[in-house]
Amino acid sequence: MSRFFTPTLAALEPYTPGEQLAVPGLVKLNANENPYPPAPGVAAAVAGTIEGLRLYSDLTEAKLTAAIAARCGVPPQWVLCGNGSDENLLLAIRAFCDQNTPLAFADITYSFYPVLCNLLGVPAHVLPLREDFTLDTAAYDALGETIVLANPNAPTSLLTPVGAIERIVQRNPDHPVIVDEAYVDFAGPGASCLPLVAKYENLMVVRTFSKSRSLAGARLGFCVAQPGLIADMNRVKFSYSPYNINSMSEAAGAAAMADEAYFQKTVAAICRTRAETTAGLRQRGFTVLDSATNFVFAAHPQHEAAALCGALRQQNVLVRHFTAPRIQNWLRVTIGTPAQMQRFFAALDAAMG
Repeated sequence: MSRFFTPTLAALEPYTPGEQLAVPGLVKLNANENPYPPAPGVAAAVAGTIEGLRLYSDLTEAKLTAAIAARCGVPPQWVLCGNGSDENLLLAIRAFCDQNTPLAFADITYSFYPVLCNLLGVPAHVLPLREDFTLDTAAYDALGETIVLANPNAPTSLLTPVGAIERIVQRNPDHPVIVDEAYVDFAGPGASCLPLVAKYENLMVVRTFSKSRSLAGARLGFCVAQPGLIADMNRVKFSYSPYNINSMSEAAGAAAMADEAYFQKTVAAICRTRAETTAGLRQRGFTVLDSATNFVFAAHPQHEAAALCGALRQQNVLVRHFTAPRIQNWLRVTIGTPAQMQRFFAALDAAMG
């Protein structure tokens, strides 16, 4: 830290992303990326933008916004695109929180939430999950605070039913409730809160292209909410980053969103491999939570998670281990291709002796 760094951020602890290593033969199961390539039409769509790169990108991301709106069944005015869903979260927290309006979230959830609070000077109200890692919905009754809920949750992989989320929205009518649905496409029918957006002016649903659409490298996300919330976030966006989506990423996102058949095919493949991975881990004595995501969360009563993570790493297999209280003996394992999971299990068996 230099002597010029502002004292107000001296205690800032940045977010720790999953490692991005360029190692030949690496099995990368640590960042919840999609193991399958983007939809076939993405490459041609990106190539078609090259000549236009001399110009600034579209301020409104009209093509991408239209594709998202059509898929989600909402007007385009209800959609705001972000440079990854993390930017949508930042815009929302900046727009709807301040020193007098905290952000409420679970103690075990996406660790970017407290980082954003520290960066933006927003008080964090941390509410513990139940002992079984499920959401204590009663704790969110009439909080008088902005709320963010990852659903399905990460890293636990658990889904809270839409009806329970709706009750939280109903009981906090004067504050926004942000539902972060980064993994919802792996949760099956009826898992999303999107159908509720038309019903509640305080509800916002945040999504990403990084997981189910295979575009983590394009940095694309979006949120869906009624026009009032979208307008508020646009005021923040146009105050610091009007051209937040580059032309290549916009084209890639629109092409990926348009290919529903490929999307369904890859999601189904990941869900099948998830079931096989869960069964394989349980056969080896692991406790595995019932995942609604593209990863599993697992713990073994006789093997320390940190030691297993290190042993897997020595065999060029990366998984994620967290040191936070309550989950220090759990591993988060991204679902890869069947061949990658075979490598994972071979390495795991060697690590377990």
